[in-house]
Amino acid sequence: MIHVEKLTKFYGDFCAVDKIDLEVSKGEITGLLGPNGAGKTTTLRMLTGYLEPTSGVIRIKGYSIDDNLLDIKKLIGYLPESAPLYHGMLVYDYLDYIGEIRGLETKKKMERIHQLADLCGLVGIMHKPIGELSKGLKQRVGLAHAMMEDPEILILDEPTSGLDPNQIVEIRDIIRSFGKEKTIILSTHILSEAEATCDRIVIIDRGRIVADGSTESLRKTHGQEKIINISLLKADFDTALRKLGAVEGVTRIENIDPPEPDKLRLKIVSDSADDMQEKIFACIKETDWVLVEFTQEVKSLENIFRELTKEA
Repeated sequence: MIHVEKLTKFYGDFCAVDKIDLEVSKGEITGLLGPNGAGKTTTLRMLTGYLEPTSGVIRIKGYSIDDNLLDIKKLIGYLPESAPLYHGMLVYDYLDYIGEIRGLETKKKMERIHQLADLCGLVGIMHKPIGELSKGLKQRVGLAHAMMEDPEILILDEPTSGLDPNQIVEIRDIIRSFGKEKTIILSTHILSEAEATCDRIVIIDRGRIVADGSTESLRKTHGQEKIINISLLKADFDTALRKLGAVEGVTRIENIDPPEPDKLRLKIVSDSADDMQEKIFACIKETDWVLVEFTQEVKSLENIFRELTKEA
């Protein structure tokens, strides 16, 4: 559906996007995840034809953005980070206006406005001025704008930015409902949003793609390090370091300040593919230590994100 090859964008001497390659399949919700300034918005603006690339190839449904820009724009609904709304207009009048400038016939336009009012939860506010709406409701109006011509592709730039938790859930549900029929690319720097909304996550940092895959595949690829936390009674750090450090696969052991003076709390780190829980428990059984806590951490998307996007 979307093919991007060696996509590059310079602003003067600054490289905002650096030779990005990307394939997005039909019906996929892809999250472009990265810190502020990573190149997410610039990438989306090039995909929509708003910005001209310095170099590289963009093809959408077989059309080249260099030769068929108008055809591509007909396929795409675009919601920028700040929805371009006319705050003095009523919601209904605004959507009616968008339908007019998009060239929809009167009957089709009216049907579409009613469909979007239901899809985007706008039924109760159709005759309110846009300027009086909350940011979450304005985002819904922006989504309805982007969906007016029932596009095959939706490109959403930070669609939940600045919203409260309830509004975030509402917008997420709308996006997921659209994702059953559309190809969606959305940018965000909110990890939980990407994980909850997207089928696939592309992490971008300093203009380059540093990871690409589902949440689970990213954890498998970049989260091989295992962390086991234990709490012990009747144990001292030096002896525990010597005995547990000798277990095959353990790479380091850290002493965590205990809440009680007689309790030893340790973080045991391993990069082994083996089940380290069994090995560590067997080692503890050979001592007179009292085990009061034993948990294994699952490496979070947040930890992976921070490792991949930390400053060089």
